[in-house]
Amino acid sequence: MAIDEKAFFREATLRICGSLEIEKALFHCLQYIATFIPASQMSFHVYDRSRGIVETVANATHEGSRALSLHSQLSDEGRRQAEKQRSIRVRLIERLGDDLVTAPVARELGALDQPALVMDLVLERTFLGIVSVFGNGQDLFTREHMRLMRLLNKPFSVALTNSLRYRELAVLRDLLADDNRYLHDELRRIAGENVIGADFGLRGVMEQVRQVAPLDSPVLLLGETGTGKEVIANAIHNTSPRRPGPFIKVNCGAIPQTLMDSELFGHEKGAFTGAITQKRGLIERARGGTLFLDEVGELPPEAQVRLLRVLQEKEIVRVGGTRTLTVDIRIIAATHRTLEDMLMRGEFREDLYFRLRVFPIAIPPLRRRPADIPALAQHFIQKKVREMKRHHAPTITPDAMDRLMRYPWPGNVRELENAVERALILNHGPVVDITDIGAATPPQQKAEAPPPDAAGEALAIDVVMARHIRRVLAMCQGRVEGPRGAARSLQINPSTLRKRMQKLGIPYGRKARG
Repeated sequence: MAIDEKAFFREATLRICGSLEIEKALFHCLQYIATFIPASQMSFHVYDRSRGIVETVANATHEGSRALSLHSQLSDEGRRQAEKQRSIRVRLIERLGDDLVTAPVARELGALDQPALVMDLVLERTFLGIVSVFGNGQDLFTREHMRLMRLLNKPFSVALTNSLRYRELAVLRDLLADDNRYLHDELRRIAGENVIGADFGLRGVMEQVRQVAPLDSPVLLLGETGTGKEVIANAIHNTSPRRPGPFIKVNCGAIPQTLMDSELFGHEKGAFTGAITQKRGLIERARGGTLFLDEVGELPPEAQVRLLRVLQEKEIVRVGGTRTLTVDIRIIAATHRTLEDMLMRGEFREDLYFRLRVFPIAIPPLRRRPADIPALAQHFIQKKVREMKRHHAPTITPDAMDRLMRYPWPGNVRELENAVERALILNHGPVVDITDIGAATPPQQKAEAPPPDAAGEALAIDVVMARHIRRVLAMCQGRVEGPRGAARSLQINPSTLRKRMQKLGIPYGRKARG
């Protein structure tokens, strides 16, 4: 029976190149060519010349197919034979078990007694692998069958190459995802998930964080510059169901107005001069996670209108585009400006304001939470010591800690961090003294600072805490609880305060009066 070679080539190619899952493509191809060639199963193999290993990557029979990673080690004689017969494109093996190259593979596949057609796959003079067709045990292979196999060399080569590249991409994707998870865990470990001051000055703020974090409601963080609004936004994201997703920060005051729409919403190719490729915006990149809009009061009016649509409809349109894209994001906004005054002046949209102000959180300035200063100072010392690659973390002198406690910190936590870094640069010994703060304290803020205390001994963190508790107890005339008690001033539970005092050796109650 005459065979239409063009039809055979076309139909076999459509099947072998019809799927990136090489085992499925191999199965469909076997079903077709079995009507022309007495084939019971087919396999793809890759040969590693340096190690002499044949890897079977896919196998198909009339019952089904499977992807494999089956390694067969060739003997030294088998490796030499493999090199000698590379010039023979298609080989007929009467019995697979008798051939030094095919026997190890046939043993793994349970086909030692079967005949086979074995074809080297070569594309652009590059050896890619091998395809083998096992006989059906009844009919013999002929030269006509070998000629038909030669017709399919390129389609088989392309299919195997595409499959191997697809497999490599899948491995790299899994590695990238694993690296991404690892880096996220490392960043959380390094940055820490505990907000310093959560048990003292920021206790009320953290209670609000715990209430709103499980929800998708927008949050508006209010507070002076440097109070730690980004830290609180991170805490909301890291304790929410969106934690596995991205946390994208946008400093609205740092993006030029001419680029604001492109940065936030992205643009299509050719949308404007210089838009040579399509670009995803920051809102689109935050899909599945949290978008943190820092200094949201700096948004221009046009961007405010488009951001309102994001909040209302969860939709965006890229600059220069017409297709509407759905985005699944949670928005946290922050500002140090008084948005109510901006509303009065017409600088901020009223509808956007009320969309953002679903759950406002006011972050108190550092001068109103002096109990956090010792822990913050110690944290920044440890952080800066790591950055400066110093071997030992110095301690802060008692006088320096007193100055830190008295100073009103108009720059808040950021100013404290800078003061600690500056002190570490100037002091390389085991003790750090901070002498250049408080020289120009604003008069209206001095009344909010805690009263001075006498200098004590060289400080560890427990000593700092003990001195501060003693100072507050003195201010409260020894009362621990009640409206005028030390626990209320320190914003801590009275029983927790007593346990801490007992640990630090601070007497209270009858012992203190005694």
